[in-house]
Amino acid sequence: MFERKLSTLCSSILLGSKFFKLHHHVYKKLLQDLIVQSLLRLKEPAVLLRCRKDDLHLVESVLHSAKEEYAENANVHPPEIIVDNVHLPPAPSHHDAHGPFCSGGVVLASRDGKIVCENTLDARLDVVFRKKLPEIRKHLFGQVAA
Repeated sequence: MFERKLSTLCSSILLGSKFFKLHHHVYKKLLQDLIVQSLLRLKEPAVLLRCRKDDLHLVESVLHSAKEEYAENANVHPPEIIVDNVHLPPAPSHHDAHGPFCSGGVVLASRDGKIVCENTLDARLDVVFRKKLPEIRKHLFGQVAA
């Protein structure tokens, strides 16, 4: 029962990610911010970037400004960012409910692939979900006596 409720809750949140498809400018800014944040975490002079195929044009449109913003914040030269030919899985769909999916965002890695920053919407949701799990349990099932 608990697992079913949690699964339903996560599905509802992921469906909310379709908001970004409708609000193109908001998602574009979010992608830029996710790239900058990933660059700040990696602190590498050259990185590899992966995104969904559907997001490629948006990522390419914010790449220059993201590099400049990072360089200004970190007080370094703008990094070399190579956009990978391999893409993240597409958004979740009703047609392929059990296949791999990515709701959006980016994954950046050092050139050698040893350091990876997964900054996808799914990864961020998972972090928040795990952090808030005790509160979620309490709201779903009430206070449990010890």
